Amino acid sequence: MSGIEKATDLVVVGGGAAGLAAAIFTKRQAPNLHVVCLDGARRVGAKILVSGGSRCNVTNRVVTERDFWGGQARVVRSVLRAFPAQQATGFFADLGVALHEEADGKLFPDSNRSRTVLDALLDEMRRVGAELHGSERVTDISRAPDGFAVSSSIRRYRARAVVLATGGRSLPKTGSDGKGYELAAHLGHGYVDTTPALAPLVLAGDRHAALSGVSHNVRLTIRVMGGRSTHLDGALLWTHFGASGPVVLNASRHWHRARLENRPVEVLLNLCPGDTFESLEAWLREQASARPRAFVATVLATRLPAAVADMWIDEGDLVGQTLAHVSRESRRRLIRALLASPLEVRDSRGYNVAEATAGGVPLEEIDQRSMESRRSAGLYLVGEILDVDGRLGGFNFQWAWSSAWVAGRAIARALGETASTALSAGNG
Repeated sequence: MSGIEKATDLVVVGGGAAGLAAAIFTKRQAPNLHVVCLDGARRVGAKILVSGGSRCNVTNRVVTERDFWGGQARVVRSVLRAFPAQQATGFFADLGVALHEEADGKLFPDSNRSRTVLDALLDEMRRVGAELHGSERVTDISRAPDGFAVSSSIRRYRARAVVLATGGRSLPKTGSDGKGYELAAHLGHGYVDTTPALAPLVLAGDRHAALSGVSHNVRLTIRVMGGRSTHLDGALLWTHFGASGPVVLNASRHWHRARLENRPVEVLLNLCPGDTFESLEAWLREQASARPRAFVATVLATRLPAAVADMWIDEGDLVGQTLAHVSRESRRRLIRALLASPLEVRDSRGYNVAEATAGGVPLEEIDQRSMESRRSAGLYLVGEILDVDGRLGGFNFQWAWSSAWVAGRAIARALGETASTALSAGNG
């Protein structure tokens, strides 16, 4: 760090989705403010580039607090309503990024390239006049008489306000290494222990290896000792290490939170979501009456991928059996296995591949009307650093846009249209 000190109105720490948006929204509403955004990575926005299979699921058609876990739902609801998904869509349209809807309400850029989204944000940063510095890692933030002293790997800043938009711990290769939690703690904030979220699960046994590459819709039930069971529906993808796919990624945070709390947790797989024991038994009996000579595996493959049907038939000792020769007990044992087979989860693939972080700075420590810290006036927290994590489908990006918009509006009001008088010659 050089000895040169630079005065500014606002320092945004973190050049990801939430940080770039916070800088943009602040400058749009208060053009005369001097805003500097700092990021430790040489290339900012790396997480945007890899998101959504490098297509960037910008938001979802419908986003509510029910799509999120973590802190208080009322706080999440307040922030989302201040800048809903429709406004996010309009924001990107204004930047020249048209979006289209895909399955489950997911909204992607028409180009199907994450680079389109990042370039639009960077172009808007330049247009509004916000400074962006990559390869400049913030190492310390402390209170100062006129706001904050921010030390980076290059220089020291005097700032009237600071936004922490450092992300969590997911995808650390993109720059999210948890440093933001340390910075927040130095300014009086607490910390909800973090775990990976939206991460593939590693399974015991060898069932998954034989099914690798097969995808189908299922229901997962995460049953935690002493807690309420969580039911999740969606596509599961079998892999060589275990399981992935939307429903598995969503389930991972619940498994991790239970393990963090040292509570026994069980994950049950339902291969026939929407069916009951009674409906499946009635169906199999009807099939036995209509097709008594048909193999059980052949009939089951009309409802499931053939490889999955064969696996469950094999585990149920029904290989080569026709419907006419299946006993009542064997039929019922098969139905129970179809509706509730334990998945022996050993771990997830961790932060290195997780798309989000569960835990972080407690929501009760921020004012949802402004995203300002209740512990340190002039400090604002946005995005993944907070104890909020959304399910797969563009929800975490929407939290970034919404929280950044609330913060940007509040900062513009608090600091006013007049640039800091501390800006003077010799600021470097």
